[in-house]
Amino acid sequence: MRILSAAEVDAALDDLVLIDRLEALFRTGCEMPPRHHHPIRAPLGAGSADAMLLLMPAWAIASGGETGRIGVKIVTVFPDNGKRALPSIYGQYLLLDGTTGQSLALLDGTMLTKRRTACASGLASRYLSRPDSSTLLMIGTGALAPELVRVHAKVRPIRDVAVWGRTPAQAERLAMELAATLPKAIGRPVAVRAVADRKAAVAGADIVSCATLSRAPLVEGAWLREGQHLDLVGAYTPDMRESDDTAARRARVYVDTRAGALKEAGDIVQPLASGAIGEGDIAADLFDLARGERAGRLSGDTATITLFKSVGAALEDLAAAELAVGP
Repeated sequence: MRILSAAEVDAALDDLVLIDRLEALFRTGCEMPPRHHHPIRAPLGAGSADAMLLLMPAWAIASGGETGRIGVKIVTVFPDNGKRALPSIYGQYLLLDGTTGQSLALLDGTMLTKRRTACASGLASRYLSRPDSSTLLMIGTGALAPELVRVHAKVRPIRDVAVWGRTPAQAERLAMELAATLPKAIGRPVAVRAVADRKAAVAGADIVSCATLSRAPLVEGAWLREGQHLDLVGAYTPDMRESDDTAARRARVYVDTRAGALKEAGDIVQPLASGAIGEGDIAADLFDLARGERAGRLSGDTATITLFKSVGAALEDLAAAELAVGP
């Protein structure tokens, strides 16, 4: 059995190739049982945040009817890890042969998750953001933030990046890191700066990407302007959210998977519960878009505000793992 470290997974995955791979698997589909959630109550004792154990299986059916590869990801989410200067999310991914059950590879699931999550947002941006989008606001300074910035800048001609974080020093550090690495990664000059005024930064961005553990809205719908694309990656439970009801009401709403978003995504579940939107207001998921069954942003549309809510799907992990391991 092969063992791929975080560095090996990172080196094996090209952003644009992975976006294409995700699109192909969303088009053909795969078996994807519901994700298993197991709350771990206050692991550090009274006053600590609850943690979560996630199990995410998936497998594909080959063209001849045989089962392709099987994969399962085991993820832990410990929100208080930031206080220990540790990542909030850890994971491992096990890839199995679909015809024998033999273990093929064990991959670093943390890196796999970062890369596939960012590329799922990149895939959505291909369909939903304006092709001429040139300004990006990144809300959040965690491990996903640089991945999201790089992918968005590869999908669209981003020339200006703003970074906002609850801790200004962390936003400054991320901005300095991106200023040094992003131009080389995307092959063109790009300006990167930290910002303190979140409202003004939202109004000035063509694409707003959020990756936080927030339980209260960080983007208000009243701040949005015509033609923007809002990419919501954090808030992975029903009681978390990064946008308010007005944002959902003003935007044309898209999700990665309907099943996941309707059950888990606070940015969808809460406005549904309040009556701000109905299930019929969810325009499409990535299955619909990849299969051409629903439309994304139409050519020449500079007025629609699009909102994409990602909660993650085991299909995305399988696509990334198969690409990383190879034939």
